[in-house]
Parts: sequence; C-alpha cells; structure tokens
Amino acid sequence: MYRRGDNLARPQMPRALTVLVVAPSSTMNFDEFTGEIQHRLELPDTGRTVRAIRATLMTLGQRIPEGNAEDFAANLPLEIKWYMTGAVREHGQRFDWREFIERVSEIEGEGVDASEAAYHARIIVDFVETQVPPSDFQQLRDQLPESQDDENWRKLFEVVDAGGWGEAQEAQTGGGPQPATTTKGDADDADDPGDEPNE
Repeated sequence: MYRRGDNLARPQMPRALTVLVVAPSSTMNFDEFTGEIQHRLELPDTGRTVRAIRATLMTLGQRIPEGNAEDFAANLPLEIKWYMTGAVREHGQRFDWREFIERVSEIEGEGVDASEAAYHARIIVDFVETQVPPSDFQQLRDQLPESQDDENWRKLFEVVDAGGWGEAQEAQTGGGPQPATTTKGDADDADDPGDEPNE
C-alpha cells in the first residue's frame, strides 16, 4: 500500500548494455602443449615430441585449404600454429590417409614406422580437438572424407570418436589403456557354459 513520502519513481535502467565478447585464445603455451603431448605419447624428450607435432600438423596443413588451416590453428600456441600455416608451402593437396601416414612418418624420421606415425597423429589430433572450437574441428573433419571407399580419414579420428584420451589413461602411470582386471564373476562368465570340468 502506498504511504505518503514513499518514492514511487521507477528505478533507472541503464541506457545501453555493454557486452564484452572475448575471443577464445589458447590457454596453453608452447611448453605446456608439447609437455602434454610428450606425456600422452610417452616420448623420451621434447625434440621427438616437437617432431611428432610438426609432422602431424604440417601434413594436415598440406591437406586442407589455407583458410581452413588458419581457422583451425588460430587457438593453438603461436609456435604450434606455424606448423599448419607458415611451414606449409602448398595447402589443399589431395592425398588419402595412407599417404598422410607416409608423410608423417617421413617427417618424424628416426625410424618412426607407419603404425607409430598413425598412433602419434591420432593422439595429437585428439589433444588438438580439446584446444580448438568445436566448429573449427568439425570444419577439419568436413575436409577429410571418412568413407572407407574414399580416402578413409576416419582412422585419424579413432581416439576422438572413442571418447578421447580419458582420465583413466592419464591417471595410469605411463599412460595407455588400462589393463583389464578379472574378478571371480568375470572369470566364471568367460568359461563356455558347455564346458564342464572333468572330475
């Protein structure tokens, strides 16, 4: 109820609402980025880690158009971004997953075979996926046909598609998949029901 002396004036609303939009930026520096990759790949030194990162990202930069490489790498540390942009002489080349792995293996050098190069690329791409906006990562995927009948790039995204590098892998000393543990119930389930022990 209104009483004499009460102030009935409307509260003053701000005339303009200012919204501050902060562009996403990398929260990691070069050393943190390479350190995380080194941990995940279990490499003995920074030099090998940097070669693995450079080989993967430079080869990806060669495969996708220049503008897409710029967008994709924009949120990575400057030195890492350079591998996809400045280090690449020709963007937008057409090659499949198999040639990608051959190129990565060759750039990594030091006897890195195709299976090791593929593993490195998958782990690096999985980590990069956590550092870039989802729209930029999807744009990368859109540039790389995943059909088995085409270039079969889905193999590059196997770790990402499996849920990424999980806390279980990070928690385990030395990384990698967790060993399977067998309980008595699991052991019983593993036996073929038709097998009866001979007594």
